[in-house]
Amino acid sequence: MYSFMGGGLFCAWVGNILLVVATATDHWMQYRLSGAFAHQGLWRYCLSNKCYLQTESIAYWNATRAFMILAALCCFSGIVIGILAFAQLPTFHRLTRPFSAGIMFFISTLFVLLAMAIYTGVTVSFLGRRFGDWRFSWSYILGWVSLLMTFFAGIFYMCAYRMHECRRLSGPR
Repeated sequence: MYSFMGGGLFCAWVGNILLVVATATDHWMQYRLSGAFAHQGLWRYCLSNKCYLQTESIAYWNATRAFMILAALCCFSGIVIGILAFAQLPTFHRLTRPFSAGIMFFISTLFVLLAMAIYTGVTVSFLGRRFGDWRFSWSYILGWVSLLMTFFAGIFYMCAYRMHECRRLSGPR
């Protein structure tokens, strides 16, 4: 049980770090504008080595920002619950800490999936036509990797929960 929780905790730490880095950096998309290279993130865009804040309140950027922040918060709370799961004090029998941590990691995965789907859909359909020479960049890729890491953290904690439940149910009463 503890090896699954340790693996889940490792995946969660890496996933949370990647979530924060992906959300904070400005390399989600790179493109060429008037012969110069430019890149943009969720918070600012850069043209010719000068960066500017994105002052427009565009719905898909706001939704992507919000879902990425919610994902990082859920992942962090899952990490706290996951650390507390090592000290498994007998509290509730139905809702154990490994189960709660797994659920938080799956909710974080859902938020990352929503953020990445919204950003991908709008970028490909709208901005992809506006800029001829463009591509997704490393911040965007980190977002997808964080999705995988939080998902596997949830899987590990659910496996730890199942092992704990099997031991609890098979033991003497």
